[in-house]
Amino acid sequence: MTLLLRPHPGWLAVLCLCLGAMMSVARADAPVFRADHGKAVAGYDVVTYFTSEKPLPGNPSHAVMWKGVIWQFTSRRNRETFEANPRAYAPQYGGYCAFGVSQGLVLNTDPMLYRIIDGKLYLLHDKAVWKRWVEDMSGYIAEADTNWPAVLRDE
Repeated sequence: MTLLLRPHPGWLAVLCLCLGAMMSVARADAPVFRADHGKAVAGYDVVTYFTSEKPLPGNPSHAVMWKGVIWQFTSRRNRETFEANPRAYAPQYGGYCAFGVSQGLVLNTDPMLYRIIDGKLYLLHDKAVWKRWVEDMSGYIAEADTNWPAVLRDE
């Protein structure tokens, strides 16, 4: 004897609504920060951009997960400083190239090519991009602010 189940006429609509809701939640929760092998800013301690002469590589023993990526720090103190206010130290535009975002592009960055402007960390792709970006940083930042985070949808 074969048992046939007849679905309710509205089951397909309910299923589509549920799947659509799950997809939009997944998009909303997708990491916004660029990661190299799961690490933000290639494992550099973002607090050191603000407190040292140059950025320093972080240590996996002083790491924290934030916004879907691992942030590494040189010390427990730097990790705690970051945890107290991560947005103050995290790079702008998810760690993607500030110039690239201004042009509607998502480019990787070199953690040694950076600038802090008005207390915000901006990372750049390479030396050629750097030369162009420094010609009109405030203009490119304004354009990048307009493009962010919509530029991620085109990635």
